[in-house]
Amino acid sequence: MRMIHLTGLVMALLLLGGCGDESLFAQLEKGGDLVVVTRNSPTTYYFDSETATGFEYDLLAAFAEANGYRLRIKLAFSLEELIETVAKGEAHIAAAGLTHTPERDQRFLASNPYLTQRPLVIYKSGRLRPRSHEDLLGRDLVALAGSSHVEALEALKTKLPELEWREIRAADTLELMQQVTEEKAELAIIDSLEFRTQQGLFPRLVAAMDLDKEEDIVWYLPKTDLAAGLLAEINQFIGDFAADERLEKLKRKHFGRIETATRIGTLTFKRKINSALPEWQELIETVAAEYRLDWRLLAAIAYQESHWDPRAESPTGVKGMMMITQSTANELGLTDRTDPTQSLRGGARFLNNLVRRLPEDIKQPDRTWLALAAYNIGLGHLEDARKLTEAAGLDPHRWQDVRRHLPELQNPDVYRNVRYGFARGREAAAYVDNIRHYFSVLKLHDVPGAKIPPPLDAATLLPPEFSRLAPAAL
Repeated sequence: MRMIHLTGLVMALLLLGGCGDESLFAQLEKGGDLVVVTRNSPTTYYFDSETATGFEYDLLAAFAEANGYRLRIKLAFSLEELIETVAKGEAHIAAAGLTHTPERDQRFLASNPYLTQRPLVIYKSGRLRPRSHEDLLGRDLVALAGSSHVEALEALKTKLPELEWREIRAADTLELMQQVTEEKAELAIIDSLEFRTQQGLFPRLVAAMDLDKEEDIVWYLPKTDLAAGLLAEINQFIGDFAADERLEKLKRKHFGRIETATRIGTLTFKRKINSALPEWQELIETVAAEYRLDWRLLAAIAYQESHWDPRAESPTGVKGMMMITQSTANELGLTDRTDPTQSLRGGARFLNNLVRRLPEDIKQPDRTWLALAAYNIGLGHLEDARKLTEAAGLDPHRWQDVRRHLPELQNPDVYRNVRYGFARGREAAAYVDNIRHYFSVLKLHDVPGAKIPPPLDAATLLPPEFSRLAPAAL
């Protein structure tokens, strides 16, 4: 099993003191640390619940495992810092969705490409859309400092001398997208893969046009003799990884259909209650009784996770009625995640564990909703949101107050300064909203003449009966 050493997400980039261009590679050996500098972003490296993930991270982890290295992640908080870390020989590899450019080739060794993407010009819907390079003139255009986009703009400026732009020193494009959304900039240059992955966070943003042609994405290494051996291993790995379709599978996992927590129509849910739930209701009631849960709450969670399909599987590898990860299954002693009884018991037990680990003075029903948020993104990210809530003068023990701050975990101005970094907080809030809605519908389903409530939002109040559940009941 590979060992992964991670730096804290809020610490400044640590330097390996005394390492020159060659010395870090001289120390590299099988079983030793492979030092990689990357960035904390949705497309590269972040924590999903309590598990490190991201396309670059998963690819790096596969390479390290295949070649007998221990992966050690270092974080840079701007592209310039990332590039300089490799230039100084303080990391073996820079892996952060870096575009292959002639300028970078003068300073570094480039791996074979493993992805392609296009630089896009984006704007806010309802504003003037640029349709040509000439339309960029006189507009407030932003790009990441140190990025290939700046190089492309500099090349374009030779043809359009009046072209101007602002450079933002950050590690990822979320900050650029936020500036355009908040109308602090008119236009921004974003890579196509990053835009597709993150557009759901900024639904008002639209791709206007391509800035340049499609570009290769590579890893970069210091330009030293000793780095050549590692580069040969990397290129062999990329070739093998692509040949047996593992690379395509990883692309689908991270860049395929972007899943978000959406409110499925109430009518669809009601049809599922009649068509799918009867097969599983007795089992759900039995498991819920074992763990002192309201069976309708467990049923609501299972519907949100899998639509009551015990064979469900996501691109990220979670499986079963409760969509449990392999690591959680191992922790809970589950032998078959697709077995509905094991899955329901595992999910109920996992939820109970989360409820018990919350501070004792959190009361119901907030205790359950906060635990469900942790079920989705992990206790660490939930604690970050609770601290943000408290810092804003609100109550970190109240779900509705914490819910307001979960989306901030996707704000680059915020997630760089919290302990656990980036998290899909907006999805976690919607996840809990959905479960609350399904739970309410199930409660009213057998009541003659009952009006089915609309999907919940941040202002919706919980049905008062649920507050009678004591913490020990979960």
